[in-house]
Amino acid sequence: QVQLVESGGGLVQAGTSLRLSCAASGGTFSSYGLGWFRQAPGKEREFVAAISRAAASTYYAEHVKGRFTISRDNAKDTVYLQMNSLKPEDTAVYYCAATVWPTSVNSRAYAYWGQGTQVTVST
Repeated sequence: QVQLVESGGGLVQAGTSLRLSCAASGGTFSSYGLGWFRQAPGKEREFVAAISRAAASTYYAEHVKGRFTISRDNAKDTVYLQMNSLKPEDTAVYYCAATVWPTSVNSRAYAYWGQGTQVTVST
Protein backbone atom coordinates (compact mmCIF):
# COMPACT_ATOMS: atom_id res chain seq x y z
CA GLN A 1 0.00 0.00 0.00
CA VAL A 2 1.44 3.33 -1.04
CA GLN A 3 1.55 6.45 1.12
CA LEU A 4 1.66 9.88 -0.48
CA VAL A 5 2.92 13.18 0.92
CA GLU A 6 2.52 16.45 -0.97
CA SER A 7 4.69 19.52 -0.58
CA GLY A 8 5.41 22.80 -2.31
CA GLY A 9 2.17 24.67 -1.77
CA GLY A 10 2.05 28.27 -0.62
CA LEU A 11 0.87 31.80 -1.22
CA VAL A 12 1.89 33.29 -4.57
CA GLN A 13 0.87 36.17 -6.79
CA ALA A 14 -1.09 35.74 -9.97
CA GLY A 15 1.09 35.13 -12.99
CA THR A 16 3.83 33.37 -11.09
CA SER A 17 4.77 29.71 -10.88
CA LEU A 18 4.80 26.97 -8.29
CA ARG A 19 5.90 23.35 -8.35
CA LEU A 20 4.18 20.76 -6.23
CA SER A 21 5.84 17.51 -5.31
CA CYS A 22 4.35 14.29 -4.06
CA ALA A 23 6.64 11.70 -2.54
CA ALA A 24 5.50 8.11 -2.34
CA SER A 25 6.52 5.30 -0.04
CA GLY A 26 5.45 1.79 0.79
CA GLY A 27 4.62 0.57 -2.67
CA THR A 28 6.00 -0.07 -6.12
CA PHE A 29 5.76 3.46 -7.40
CA SER A 30 6.19 2.63 -11.06
CA SER A 31 3.17 0.33 -10.98
CA TYR A 32 0.73 3.15 -10.23
CA GLY A 33 -0.95 5.67 -12.41
CA LEU A 34 -0.81 9.06 -10.71
CA GLY A 35 -3.00 12.10 -10.66
CA TRP A 36 -3.41 15.55 -9.21
CA PHE A 37 -6.79 16.80 -8.06
CA ARG A 38 -7.84 19.98 -6.32
CA GLN A 39 -10.65 21.20 -4.14
CA ALA A 40 -11.57 24.83 -3.63
CA PRO A 41 -13.71 25.98 -0.70
CA GLY A 42 -17.35 25.11 -1.26
CA LYS A 43 -16.61 23.14 -4.41
CA GLU A 44 -16.24 19.49 -5.26
CA ARG A 45 -12.86 17.91 -5.82
CA GLU A 46 -11.90 18.17 -9.48
CA PHE A 47 -9.40 16.55 -11.78
CA VAL A 48 -6.29 18.52 -12.69
CA ALA A 49 -3.81 16.19 -14.37
CA ALA A 50 -2.83 12.54 -14.66
CA ILE A 51 0.16 10.58 -15.84
CA SER A 52 0.49 6.94 -16.77
CA ARG A 53 2.82 4.45 -15.14
CA ALA A 54 5.75 4.94 -17.50
CA ALA A 55 4.89 8.58 -18.18
CA ALA A 56 3.95 7.66 -21.74
CA SER A 57 0.63 9.47 -21.46
CA THR A 58 -0.51 12.62 -19.71
CA TYR A 59 -3.95 14.15 -19.39
CA TYR A 60 -5.05 17.62 -18.30
CA ALA A 61 -8.22 19.40 -17.40
CA GLU A 62 -9.09 22.05 -19.96
CA HIS A 63 -8.70 24.89 -17.51
CA VAL A 64 -5.05 24.05 -16.80
CA LYS A 65 -3.96 22.79 -20.21
CA GLY A 66 -0.97 24.76 -21.44
CA ARG A 67 -0.19 26.13 -17.96
CA PHE A 68 0.34 23.01 -15.83
CA THR A 69 2.66 20.09 -16.46
CA ILE A 70 2.59 16.76 -14.66
CA SER A 71 5.71 14.63 -14.55
CA ARG A 72 7.09 11.73 -12.56
CA ASP A 73 10.47 10.42 -11.55
CA ASN A 74 10.15 6.71 -10.90
CA ALA A 75 13.72 6.60 -9.57
CA LYS A 76 12.77 9.09 -6.85
CA ASP A 77 9.21 7.82 -6.29
CA THR A 78 7.95 11.33 -6.83
CA VAL A 79 5.33 12.98 -9.00
CA TYR A 80 5.37 16.69 -9.76
CA LEU A 81 2.94 19.35 -10.86
CA GLN A 82 4.55 22.39 -12.42
CA MET A 83 2.07 25.25 -12.36
CA ASN A 84 2.76 28.33 -14.46
CA SER A 85 0.76 31.50 -15.07
CA LEU A 86 -1.21 30.91 -11.92
CA LYS A 87 -4.60 32.54 -11.56
CA PRO A 88 -6.67 33.32 -8.45
CA GLU A 89 -9.13 30.63 -9.55
CA ASP A 90 -6.34 28.07 -9.13
CA THR A 91 -6.59 28.59 -5.37
CA ALA A 92 -7.39 25.23 -3.78
CA VAL A 93 -6.05 22.35 -1.78
CA TYR A 94 -4.12 20.14 -4.19
CA TYR A 95 -4.04 16.39 -3.71
CA CYS A 96 -1.96 13.76 -5.37
CA ALA A 97 -3.40 10.30 -5.79
CA ALA A 98 -2.38 6.86 -7.00
CA THR A 99 -4.38 4.31 -8.90
CA VAL A 100 -3.73 0.69 -9.78
CA TRP A 101 -5.12 1.46 -13.22
CA PRO A 102 -2.69 2.68 -15.89
CA THR A 103 -4.20 6.13 -15.50
CA SER A 104 -7.56 7.81 -15.00
CA VAL A 105 -9.20 11.22 -14.89
CA ASN A 106 -11.87 9.89 -12.52
CA SER A 107 -11.19 10.38 -8.82
CA ARG A 108 -13.08 7.18 -8.03
CA ALA A 109 -10.32 5.19 -9.72
CA TYR A 110 -7.78 6.39 -7.15
CA ALA A 111 -7.50 4.38 -3.95
CA TYR A 112 -4.58 6.22 -2.40
CA TRP A 113 -4.50 9.92 -1.53
CA GLY A 114 -2.15 12.37 0.08
CA GLN A 115 -3.21 14.82 2.76
CA GLY A 116 -3.18 17.80 0.41
CA THR A 117 -1.22 21.03 0.13
CA GLN A 118 -2.75 24.48 0.04
CA VAL A 119 -2.13 26.73 -2.96
CA THR A 120 -3.34 30.30 -2.69
CA VAL A 121 -3.01 32.70 -5.61
CA SER A 122 -3.49 36.37 -4.85
CA THR A 123 -4.33 39.14 -7.30
